[in-house]
Amino acid sequence: MTQGGNRATAIPMVLVAIASVQVGAAAATEIFDEVGPTATVFLRLLFAAAVLVAIWRPALGAIRGAHARDLWLFGLSLAAMNTSFYLSLDRIPLGIAVTLEFVGPLGVAFAATRRAGDLLWAGLAAAGILLLSPGLGDGLDLLGVVLALVAGGFWAAYIVLSQRIGSAFPGGAGLALAMILAAAMLIVPGIATGGGDLLDPAVLAIGLAVAVLSSAIPYSLEMEALRRLPRGVFGVMMSLEPAVAAIVGFVLLSQDLGATELVAIVLVVVASAGALSTTPPPAEG
Repeated sequence: MTQGGNRATAIPMVLVAIASVQVGAAAATEIFDEVGPTATVFLRLLFAAAVLVAIWRPALGAIRGAHARDLWLFGLSLAAMNTSFYLSLDRIPLGIAVTLEFVGPLGVAFAATRRAGDLLWAGLAAAGILLLSPGLGDGLDLLGVVLALVAGGFWAAYIVLSQRIGSAFPGGAGLALAMILAAAMLIVPGIATGGGDLLDPAVLAIGLAVAVLSSAIPYSLEMEALRRLPRGVFGVMMSLEPAVAAIVGFVLLSQDLGATELVAIVLVVVASAGALSTTPPPAEG
């Protein structure tokens, strides 16, 4: 496939991944109050691991192989990123949590940039994110803010490790192995907080839906996209996350969009389009 073809397929992959995550987040609210944030993440990762293993049938021995260290780190980043983010949602609003979490991919974009124009696009994305953050510094729960920022740090690690694992394993095999490890790390806290409610058929059904929408689909698409796009471009494209969250909130949760939110959406769309138009495609290997 040509470099242009690689980019043409990677762009919709990232967009679908972003939309899928936000729809999954809306679905997760259905069981959040019943089993708690940590147990919700546990169900999400457990079912996602099962789906990915069924699809990719990875060699389990690879967990102790040459790439074991990266697999364990990737699993840790998945578990920590999702748990800290869900815990933050228990204390601060979704839009603000997503905005704060974005410090991770935005940091990756800044670290990867080599041209002044790229800084302009990253700056526009940052401006849009700030516009989607009403109430920052106005009595927000401090622990909730810290947890969202921690989630952002692990999101940055996820981006870096996802590209590394994607290069080391075929298809989604590496992701499936890391997902097994991530779910294993949350067995004890997940069961301890969720208790018997984890066996409720309705909870299990929603947990499966959340796993597919928020983990299996987006992580697989993101890993494939990272094989086709420079890491910095991917990071800036993820600036669409708060904007898509606002759209999903409007469509699925009846949350109105004001003029400020609409301006923010325009800013992040322009930033992402600008990054794609000015960053050269990766060299074929």
